[in-house]
Amino acid sequence: MAKENKKTATQSHFPEHGPVDENGREILLQLKNVDITFGKGDSAVKAVKDASFDIYKGETFSLVGESGSGKTTIGRAVIRVNPCAAGEILYKGVRISGKIPHSLDREVIRNIQMVFQDPAASLNERATVDYIVSEGLYNFHLYEDEADRVRKVEDIIKEVGLLPEHLTRYPHEFSGGQRQRIGLARAMVMKPELVVADEPISALDVSIRAQVLNLMKKFQEEDGVTYLFIAHDLSIVRFISDRIGVIYKGDIVEIADAEELFNYPLHPYTHSLISAIPIPDPKLEKNKVLYTYDPSIHDYSEDKPVLTDIGHNHFVYGNKKEIEEYKALREKNEIIKSVTILEDGETYEPTVEEMDATKKAAEEQFLNAPIHDTGSRWYAVLSFLLPILGIILGQIFKARRHFRNWKMCRKGAIAGFVVIGIIIVLFLLMLLLAVI
Repeated sequence: MAKENKKTATQSHFPEHGPVDENGREILLQLKNVDITFGKGDSAVKAVKDASFDIYKGETFSLVGESGSGKTTIGRAVIRVNPCAAGEILYKGVRISGKIPHSLDREVIRNIQMVFQDPAASLNERATVDYIVSEGLYNFHLYEDEADRVRKVEDIIKEVGLLPEHLTRYPHEFSGGQRQRIGLARAMVMKPELVVADEPISALDVSIRAQVLNLMKKFQEEDGVTYLFIAHDLSIVRFISDRIGVIYKGDIVEIADAEELFNYPLHPYTHSLISAIPIPDPKLEKNKVLYTYDPSIHDYSEDKPVLTDIGHNHFVYGNKKEIEEYKALREKNEIIKSVTILEDGETYEPTVEEMDATKKAAEEQFLNAPIHDTGSRWYAVLSFLLPILGIILGQIFKARRHFRNWKMCRKGAIAGFVVIGIIIVLFLLMLLLAVI
């Protein structure tokens, strides 16, 4: 094993094919016990914990979970933006995480492309569409001459549903759906083997979403592209995915084939996600009973959980006792009902456990800091220099539940007032001595 790791660490190019599993499927991407941490010391946050899964060539592997669960963090680690604190990421059996040769780094860029969530922010507003789509071709010189480059760019623009005359325009002249098509063209013109699609349709209108998804499916069928599709909308994921991984607060809690996961959602968190999928019928949606996930139902104080294969190509996260229960439930071969619909006039009385779970979920949502509540030291510096402004700013942060920012403003303002007080006292003493 040590020899194999040494070999993957020193390889400077990818082989033509990746390793093959016991079922004869080629493994394109592997995550092995990956940890991703932000910050250092006491302020360190482990965003992803011991994540392990494989993505097979030609499939769509979807990673789903609520906001802040670590989906995008994993996607950015695959394209080498986020470093791994532990574990490794392999592409065709070659390690691409950590320090790798420059030639291999270029091959990663060439073979793995990303389609971003925000089509406006991911495009250079000062560049024409022609340059945006051609940039990868320029960097890797993937064309024979200028005529060949122009042909490739025009072909890909037509394939995503735009016109050649759009190439001379700038991103701000397009709608959101058109911008996402440009982002897709930029990625696909490189002929990548793997595309990390980070919620590529969440910012688009419903009617445009289907068009973009159909485009992605078309590229997969024609070019054999493999997708790591990151999303939080399970209703869409079900129909485009071959396999689905569910992530909760950095832990991969369940992995299974798409239909397997929806028919047999074994982990309670997966159950809660499926129950939250909106029903198109307003009457049924009104009578639907949501299932709330309560993490405290798990007792991992002694028996630690691991992601375990329970058969049927189905992996679930749990300790030994839970895994046995999941196996027994799955072996019954009875489809698990994730959604409860009440009849007209019927009322639902939640159990004590469900009420506690709802209360805990509400408390957790209240205590969870908003995304911009970073507690930056610059707020403390500003409040120190301008303590009155710091107090006002702190109250605004507190009202918006930005508690870390509020504490920084308060700390800086207090220090500023103390220093001002000392300066005033010293000035009065000097004035007194001058009078005497």
